[in-house]
Amino acid sequence: MTDGLSLDDWQPDRNLAMELVRATEAAAVRATPFVGRGDKNSADGAAVDAMRRFLSTVNMNGTVVIGEGEKDDAPWLYNGEQVGNGQGADCDVAVDPIDGTSLTAAGRPGALSVIAVADRGSMYDPSAVFYMDKLVCGPDGVGVVDIRKPIGENIRALAKVKGVSTSDIRVAVLDRPRHEQLIAEIREAGAGTRLLLDGDVAGGVNAARYDANIDLCVGIGGTPEGIITACAVKALGGMIQGQLKPRDDDELQKAIDAGHDLTRILEADDLVASDNTYFVATGITSAEFVDGVSRRGPFIRTDSIVMRSHSGTIRRVISDSLISRWA
Repeated sequence: MTDGLSLDDWQPDRNLAMELVRATEAAAVRATPFVGRGDKNSADGAAVDAMRRFLSTVNMNGTVVIGEGEKDDAPWLYNGEQVGNGQGADCDVAVDPIDGTSLTAAGRPGALSVIAVADRGSMYDPSAVFYMDKLVCGPDGVGVVDIRKPIGENIRALAKVKGVSTSDIRVAVLDRPRHEQLIAEIREAGAGTRLLLDGDVAGGVNAARYDANIDLCVGIGGTPEGIITACAVKALGGMIQGQLKPRDDDELQKAIDAGHDLTRILEADDLVASDNTYFVATGITSAEFVDGVSRRGPFIRTDSIVMRSHSGTIRRVISDSLISRWA
């Protein structure tokens, strides 16, 4: 008994993540035939269709607040679409059937299928500004690093608390022209870089893991991806900070009209107010923390990670499914 309740009265919270993983598995499997074929749109279309079909069976009353349609002009999983079977909790849902479409098309590592879920109304609305400057790190960096500080100062502070040399610190950053100065400053501080060709979510999640080979993930990337990453960070015990970065004057005015304070530093609780977040990812091609889809005789194997912040659990799910059932 607990607090006067009998075992008959007590029911554990349903782990929604274990249902959501079927949708990311399906999206990853359907995208796999397009790996390395140079056609990212077909890969994304197949993943979107598979994820949507499986989400319709999940026990939730979900509303897509970060959707594939808004970002990639897809006809499904658009912002505002209702997903789930209409039963269960009211949820905000963020989807990225393929985080790393270019990686998938090129056959490079690091492509994931991702879903994040939180209590209804708790996810930040990213529609006004598509990009934000972000800093993500693991538990060691909480209260130590800050996006307002120069990157060199953050690197030295993190190295000190970890008890290592700055040369042991590894910083992930998207390999984009806008980051040339940032990359130079990271290297001038004595740290090494891990340049990401794509895969904004994967880079952030890897940096937030306590046992990762990345210590920080920094730079300007997608605002929607930042919110998805925040759902994982809450389960991992790490930290994320972001600051909106309008691309042009039109987007700047849109942000002002929406009432956004562009000087504000957004913390994890600003990006996702709920303390009950779910993050689910299945590897399409192998990433640092999940393997890609592979064939094992008559079976196809998927490797997934499922997280829930409320319970502080991180599970690894490896599934073998008969290939004939996917035909």
